[in-house]
Amino acid sequence: MENVLRPLIVIGGSVLLTLVIGWATDRLLRKADSRHSETPLWGLLRRGRVPYQLVLCAALLRGSYDSAKVLEEHQVGIGRFLTLVLIGSAAWLVIRIAAAVVETTYTRYARASRDPARVRRVRTQVTLITRVVAAVVGVVAAAAMLLTFPAMRAAGASLLASAGILGIVAGVAAQSTLSNMFAGLQIAFGDMVRIGDTVVVDGEWGTVEEITLTFLTVRTWDERRFTMPVSYFTAQPFQNWSRGGAQLTGTVYLHVDHSAPMEKMREKLRDILRECPAWDGRDYSLVVTDSTPSTMEVRALMTAKDADDAWTLRVTVREQLIGWLAKEHPYALPRVNAADAVLPPGFPVQDRLLARRAHQHQPNHRADGG
Repeated sequence: MENVLRPLIVIGGSVLLTLVIGWATDRLLRKADSRHSETPLWGLLRRGRVPYQLVLCAALLRGSYDSAKVLEEHQVGIGRFLTLVLIGSAAWLVIRIAAAVVETTYTRYARASRDPARVRRVRTQVTLITRVVAAVVGVVAAAAMLLTFPAMRAAGASLLASAGILGIVAGVAAQSTLSNMFAGLQIAFGDMVRIGDTVVVDGEWGTVEEITLTFLTVRTWDERRFTMPVSYFTAQPFQNWSRGGAQLTGTVYLHVDHSAPMEKMREKLRDILRECPAWDGRDYSLVVTDSTPSTMEVRALMTAKDADDAWTLRVTVREQLIGWLAKEHPYALPRVNAADAVLPPGFPVQDRLLARRAHQHQPNHRADGG
């Protein structure tokens, strides 16, 4: 009877005590979260309740399993299994706690800061720091698990002796991966590109969506994703429209007739911008930038607070200006000029009349075949 009750008491008591302590801890964290709503720390810590309970249960079972005297022939294997579970759950718990602390720090900084560029920079650094911590904790946990096996401890001396050779071989084999990792750290702390920045890469513009230690994801305006190694951004030139501020100047080019009313076009551009919420009100202009024998090139310039608003402004101005010209001033649109040539000043009147008559009779002669 004792052989049955002892294991039930030990195992059942450990599981029950784990559930009670886990429930009490979660309740305390919930109360703390409701009282201190200004910080998300307590709510984020609640995400670690599963690894927390695993740590408690594994520690209690590991400490009391010897007294249960069940499956004594497998006692060493079960004890090592519980140790592995304890190490793994402890690493999981450390990662969750570190992520909660880092995320809370970022949230406080984002609320206090009024500079969006700095907030994006800190967001990028926080993301990479969290992943570095998770990688380091994972490596340490894996090493601790391996050291629980006697064969691995016995091989420690030989591993240390060959560490130099293995390091050289690993460095050569993982040269690309290591370069990407260092490039990721350089991007995070060198402020080259941040999450949320608008960039132009290989002729495609989009928003940086994710940055890891090895790759970077850019989401384009049509919802495509470009994934490329972070070393690209340290070795190749690229455009960062958010560097030094997200404000941009948009341009629209139109080809119009030489008789286009420039002053009225400037007034219409001003009216369009005043009615468009995407215009930030900083500046606008409309000037002639080039001319050809049949048309002239007009550039409309307007400012916006970011790349999305600049795009909205450009399409709005282009559409409404062309529609207004077609409706109010159709003569200002490009056309094929079939009118009589204007003679230069001082040309004799008699010669003008003769030239005009010759021009009028010319189609008849052609029709007669003369």
